[in-house]
Amino acid sequence: MLKEKVCSYIDKNKDLLFEVSKEIFNNPEVAFKEFKASKLLTNKLQDAGFETKLGVADLETAIYAVHPDKSEGQTVAILGEYDALPEIDHACGHNLIAASALGAVLALASIKSELPGKLIFMGTPAEEGGGGKIYMIRAGLFDGVNAAMMFHPSSNHTMVGRKGLAVTEIAIEFYGKSAHASAVPEKGINALDAVIQTFNSINALRQHITSDARIHGIITHGGVKPNIVPDYAAASFYVRALENNYCQELIEKVKNCAEGAALSTGARMEFKRVGQPYKSRNVNITLGNSFLKNLETLGEPIKPVSPGSGLGSSDIGNVSHECPTIHPYIAIAEEDTAAHSREFAKASISEKGQKAMLTAAKALAMTAIEVFTNPEFVKNMTEEFKKST
Repeated sequence: MLKEKVCSYIDKNKDLLFEVSKEIFNNPEVAFKEFKASKLLTNKLQDAGFETKLGVADLETAIYAVHPDKSEGQTVAILGEYDALPEIDHACGHNLIAASALGAVLALASIKSELPGKLIFMGTPAEEGGGGKIYMIRAGLFDGVNAAMMFHPSSNHTMVGRKGLAVTEIAIEFYGKSAHASAVPEKGINALDAVIQTFNSINALRQHITSDARIHGIITHGGVKPNIVPDYAAASFYVRALENNYCQELIEKVKNCAEGAALSTGARMEFKRVGQPYKSRNVNITLGNSFLKNLETLGEPIKPVSPGSGLGSSDIGNVSHECPTIHPYIAIAEEDTAAHSREFAKASISEKGQKAMLTAAKALAMTAIEVFTNPEFVKNMTEEFKKST
């Protein structure tokens, strides 16, 4: 009966959720600059009576909202993302993530008097680089949370339980000595050569890493003119792996590649980790199976990716090591549509994308009800989490 009520609420308020999704889509904001989106969501939560704070964890665009009807029981946090990508805007569908999370908590708020426990909405900025969730973890906002959940749009796959890779961004800089590249090349130290040798060494390293790992990078500075020996060159890499410890091991191997390039060219090398490292995703199967059953109840066909498909990374991985967490996917586009593409951005504002958002909001709310009301389910979910960590 409770699950029917939240679904009915979402159907009745679908226009509001469509409006929120479209407003965020039409005003794309990159990491830590999601001022319009965070204000929009804050206003909707305050209108619904939530005790809402904007600017938590020293992040201007982070939101922490608690429903005032709090009692003994489980604490459930439903997470919303709303940052866009540079140049290609909402090509990861975060407008749908934000609207689905809002829909789920508003639906649950409509029946909160019938539910024990504590309901939280967290607006988490900068998933696409910056790791807002990590700042919020450090601020203690996930302390005492029994379950965290969100949904993510996918191209043509609907699934629960997909893992994610740990990732750390690396910046490598080389300092050489400029000289005329034709008249006196022997007096120069070529920093660009050091960058190129680093890439070549990493290419060789890839033959000897596990199949789940990824090392990919770009040259961010390669010199200013062909007739000047570059005295400065730089590159940026992402290092990823399915296991957190192996990711750290690979970072040291990448550093060795750069040190070798510096030694062979005579350039000075600086190596640093950039931003917040994202952890691998610790999927809670018990919680995920509840979401899966709710999707099936809603008539959403399940279509997982084929074995061996590549994985991405997200700061939801860090959350998954703090409490039982799920990050399921629902299809919004055609099978050959790539994430982080202009085609995916179009799908996130399409009719199919908006329908998936409503389905996600319902399934999130239905899964939260299971956590709030089923002690045996919570016991299994919690025991699984303790064993996995």
